[in-house]
Amino acid sequence: MNFLTHLECSRCGEHFSADELHTVCPHDGKPLLARYDLDLVAGVLRKSDLAGRAPTLWRYRELLPVRDEANLVTLQEGFTPLLHTQRLGAFLGMNRLWVKDESRLPTGSFKARGMCMAVSRARELGAKILAVPSAGNAGGALAAYAAAAGMQCYIFMPADVPRSNQVECEIVGADVFLVRGFINDCGALVREGTPIMNWFDVSTLKEPYRAEGKKTMGLELAEQFGWELPEVVLYPTGGGTGLVGMGKAFDELERMGWIGPKRPRMFAVQAEGCAPIVRAFKEKTEFARPWNDPRTVAAGIRVPVALGDFIMLDLLRRTGGGAVTVSDDELLRGVRWLAQCEGLFACPEGGATVAALKKLLDNGTVGRDERVVLFNTGAGTKYLEAFPAKLKVAARGFWRRRQREEPTSQ
Repeated sequence: MNFLTHLECSRCGEHFSADELHTVCPHDGKPLLARYDLDLVAGVLRKSDLAGRAPTLWRYRELLPVRDEANLVTLQEGFTPLLHTQRLGAFLGMNRLWVKDESRLPTGSFKARGMCMAVSRARELGAKILAVPSAGNAGGALAAYAAAAGMQCYIFMPADVPRSNQVECEIVGADVFLVRGFINDCGALVREGTPIMNWFDVSTLKEPYRAEGKKTMGLELAEQFGWELPEVVLYPTGGGTGLVGMGKAFDELERMGWIGPKRPRMFAVQAEGCAPIVRAFKEKTEFARPWNDPRTVAAGIRVPVALGDFIMLDLLRRTGGGAVTVSDDELLRGVRWLAQCEGLFACPEGGATVAALKKLLDNGTVGRDERVVLFNTGAGTKYLEAFPAKLKVAARGFWRRRQREEPTSQ
């Protein structure tokens, strides 16, 4: 059974059919959100039913939009580990610190969650060609799922995105175009090409279903913590679909009676060189002004303007959370801390949450006894250009030469 009922504008509240292809609300240009008959879901689904299901995000199928299982496009994504980081926690003076490690997903980042849902639903509703602007990982995920679905896709990336993302997209057969500019410039090219190429635009929050895939991060977090949410969540924020999706997941679970009204304090983490959400949060505005000349090595959060800004800002304020920036030096240091304490090579965006947590601990915003979850949204191996290695060279006779140069003391 499928319980999807309609789409609803996140701003004006108008309803639209869920059985037609839609992008944003035609009246105010804001994101459309998928709605379900949650009373019916609560009547047929129990928490105990999940125990026997496969450890993928499709275990929550009653809360997902795909109507016919024949249309699922899946690479067995989801249910990523929630790692109790004992050594990193000790380093930071905590004993209740976890990392939700999204690097384990099929394409090496959390973008797989949203794209598996967007591609599945687009195919179900008759789309033939897909297009997306991408800072890197979204393009890789779309390319993979479009290939699995046998669909054509076009990807527009800033020319300086990590080389691994460019190669990943090209290898699986996507049409990849590099753009001299930022992700918003790529988005403009996608919009420009839509009436000419007749493709369906799966940009962040420009269609309703990537958020449904990202929602499963919140569903998994609740289940993995025994349906008692943590006190604090830190999330690296660019377009913000993950924040939007997790907030939606928690609201739906409460409507079903699976959790209570208490929410984690949600913190958006951005780079100092691109922080429109942090600036808007501090200025107490409803919307975020575009960020001029965005600069950071963390490509995934180099997003100068976000369509869902007002949804994110409301969530941060409603949960008593906040927004924090870190420098590139700090976020790269966070990557090293996590790697050297836990053996987890996180992406720069994941390292940003570690650095941000240290700031929040040091200024007393987050208590060292609170239960905190950091999101690592991808694999560090996809960002090798950001990590210049400092390696030593060895050859035969190395140890004898070293002993002569640095004699050991008796």
